[in-house]
Amino acid sequence: MNWRNALVLVAAAASLGAAALAAPLRAPVMVDDVAVSETRLPRKLSDFGFFSDPAAQVPAANVTPYRLNVPLYSDGADKLRFLYLPAGTQARSMGEDLLDLPVGAALIKTFAFGEGADRRLVETRVLLHRSDGWLALPYRWNDDQTDAALAVAGARIDLATPRGEAISYRIPNKNQCKECHGLNGAVVPIGPKGRNLSADWLGHMVGAGKLDTMDDGMDTMPLWESRDTMPASQMARAYLDVNCAHCHRPGATASNSGLDLRLEQRDAQAIGIMKRPVAAGRGSGNLLFDIVPGKPDQSILLHRMASPEPGVAMPELGKATVDQDGVDVVERWIAEMKPAA
Repeated sequence: MNWRNALVLVAAAASLGAAALAAPLRAPVMVDDVAVSETRLPRKLSDFGFFSDPAAQVPAANVTPYRLNVPLYSDGADKLRFLYLPAGTQARSMGEDLLDLPVGAALIKTFAFGEGADRRLVETRVLLHRSDGWLALPYRWNDDQTDAALAVAGARIDLATPRGEAISYRIPNKNQCKECHGLNGAVVPIGPKGRNLSADWLGHMVGAGKLDTMDDGMDTMPLWESRDTMPASQMARAYLDVNCAHCHRPGATASNSGLDLRLEQRDAQAIGIMKRPVAAGRGSGNLLFDIVPGKPDQSILLHRMASPEPGVAMPELGKATVDQDGVDVVERWIAEMKPAA
């Protein structure tokens, strides 16, 4: 769901017809700033007031939906993303990098499986920007789909992916959130980078006074839906930036691998080309280099992406299945590279 569709839902909810107009008026749902900024660990998602209709994922009036051009793969889950900014504040553009969000801001991401009447909300993860830094909390939806409860210890849920694969879906515990969101010892957002947000959305935010400016000259990632028609190199680098670089970069949890998969990294060996593994262990599959130009079947990076085996599969967290679309894009990119002399 993109931000325009979400805004349509809000508009539809505001004009339900004569029957709805005859019903008693209710005060609009407003976000509880105390819950975001001060209440240590709110027990329920509803304590925040992020949604006017939680089951339908209709955001409160001061919560803005957004989408990423290239999303993080999570077993095929449909992810609905929202941004909350306290009244009187605005985000600050950092060009292609992450938006600089003020204290009191929140990022909300709901994971859902299924469609229509069969859609099931599974979890909502929130990132709260407090005075002492960012706090990541996971919430598990109840069977009635009316609210979600704090799952500090995480959870396991049996479900089927959109491809029909039966999996034990894992809601991360509070500490596991740090494995993907950790940078130089602190918890940070990883999703809303300027280059991974649409110009339309950024322009809307500027017009609404919620963003200070936008960089018209930045390098924007193409939509993931266009992966079959876009150059493989462009799509693969974008995919690795979104799905891998939050760990494989200096200062992050997998920095000991020596890989730096950020889009801005231009050094061939840093992104794995003819680079010997440092800490792959048995995950290397007895292969010698992270990426061998022109030879996907000899590349450790692709070997690990294509494996569902624990201890081999990459990423280690956040999925239980192979992202075949991602594998296909990276395989095509490596195959098209000019072989090393």
